[in-house]
Amino acid sequence: MDIWKYYAITHKRHTILNPMNKVKLDGLLSLLDIKEGFRVLDIGCGKGEFLIRLSELFNISGIGVDISPFFIKECKENKSERIPDSDVKFLEMNGAKYKPDKNQLFDLTVCLGASFTYNGFIETIKALKNMTEPEGMIVIGEPYWLKDPDDEYLKMSGIKKEEYNSHYKNIDIAERKGLTCIYTLASNNDDWDHYETLQWLSAYNHIKSNPDDPDNPELLKKIEKAKKEYLLYGRDTFGWAIYVFKIQ
Repeated sequence: MDIWKYYAITHKRHTILNPMNKVKLDGLLSLLDIKEGFRVLDIGCGKGEFLIRLSELFNISGIGVDISPFFIKECKENKSERIPDSDVKFLEMNGAKYKPDKNQLFDLTVCLGASFTYNGFIETIKALKNMTEPEGMIVIGEPYWLKDPDDEYLKMSGIKKEEYNSHYKNIDIAERKGLTCIYTLASNNDDWDHYETLQWLSAYNHIKSNPDDPDNPELLKKIEKAKKEYLLYGRDTFGWAIYVFKIQ
């Protein structure tokens, strides 16, 4: 099954493609001291909600990059409906291959839940820092361990313990790389439950509405596995936070 089709199906009802709710996100945006005309780059932009919301609130100039053709299609539809006259563009490509025009730097760079684009948290910090103004901001959404993961959880999920850090360690790593953490916003169980279980609902609805889809057996297998992992281990083990950094 095409991985981007899988995410498009399971995230069909999601506006924000991570375990963060709209009220918290709007609260975060209000604290960022965004100015009109700010240049913003969002790597792994999903459906474009972060950029679109910034444009609605502050009339920013932005570029969103995502590898999923399904999500980029929704980005462009959302832009047309909500901010048709904005200076916001969406590009379908591997974010790791994106290079700013003429060494352009951004006032704010963002990567929410897509550090895999740069093969991890540290490389994401390096990449975004290289594209951000000297006194600009970097916003990264990243998982963290709430506690040491059970060996069975690691086996079931295929995650390696060293792939992620503690909440403290995420901040410590970034500050050792020349950033200052000025704010952080963590998800709670309600945020996680909404994010995870809405995927179940979307998958089951797709199977029911599209009985002839040849990918249905694999879709069902994947979503049942994800459900078991989350309920047995992930809910109590895996955290998520948005980190706001200033370049020192």
